[in-house]
Amino acid sequence: MGIVMLVILILIVLVLVSCIKIVPQAYAYVVERLGAYQGTWSVGLHFKMPFLDKVAKRVNLKEQVVDFAPQPVITKDNVTMRIDTVVFFQITDPKLFAYGVENPIMAIENLTATTLRNIIGEMELDQTLTSREVINTKMRASLDIATDPWGIKVNRVELKNIIPPAAIQDAMEKQMKAERERREAILRAEGEKKSTVLVAEGQKASVILEAEAEKQSAILRAEAQKEKMIREAEGEAEAILKVQKATADGIRMIREAGADQAVLTIKSLEAFEKAADGKATKIIIPSEIQGIAGLASSLKEIVVEGN
Repeated sequence: MGIVMLVILILIVLVLVSCIKIVPQAYAYVVERLGAYQGTWSVGLHFKMPFLDKVAKRVNLKEQVVDFAPQPVITKDNVTMRIDTVVFFQITDPKLFAYGVENPIMAIENLTATTLRNIIGEMELDQTLTSREVINTKMRASLDIATDPWGIKVNRVELKNIIPPAAIQDAMEKQMKAERERREAILRAEGEKKSTVLVAEGQKASVILEAEAEKQSAILRAEAQKEKMIREAEGEAEAILKVQKATADGIRMIREAGADQAVLTIKSLEAFEKAADGKATKIIIPSEIQGIAGLASSLKEIVVEGN
């Protein structure tokens, strides 16, 4: 009897312990009693009624990410492409999430595919490839409204990859290659143009500098020639002045010495002697000089007799 009571007591303790529940952070528990919704437990310690209550669903309240497989879509200009999306969502109402739809993730995937087809169907290929942000915004708004009855809030929708057909990809690659070549040609032409302009400017500057140097050289040569001529003229003028001064001094000294016309005549004879220099065969002597010559002979004889 005592053993039976012990077993019953252990069973009661185990049942009571199993009825104690702790809800962790960022989670919520949906509790049912006798199959009907009883309440939603938030973070903390909770106790459920034995055999009557049960935790129907454990709901993760953190933001979740779902990466959906590529979906085929058709653009307005009848181009079929494949687009895969990434949806960021968060559960805001655990009760609606538990009872709103059977498989919420599948429902979001199908809703994403239909919404994407509707949006892409109104756009052409080029617009689709360049309007990711517009598509993301439209999809997020549409999915957020559609998933609100399920207790889900769609925070962001991102287009992960846009995969056009192989032919379109080849055409796009050729177009991109042609565009790159065109830009390269433009850049090369602009570079050559700038190089030509720089070379021309350099040549122009060189010619200007050479002309300026030649001009300065000509000016310096002219100034040097001018200075030379001035110095030569000054030298000649100074020489003439010195000769004239020497002549004047000689005449003055002769006069101071009492020289008369006879002395001057003798000087003239000396000049004639130098002029003849033994080379002339005939010299015409003025009559005045002849008289002076006789006077000179007489003076010579007087000097000899005195000695």
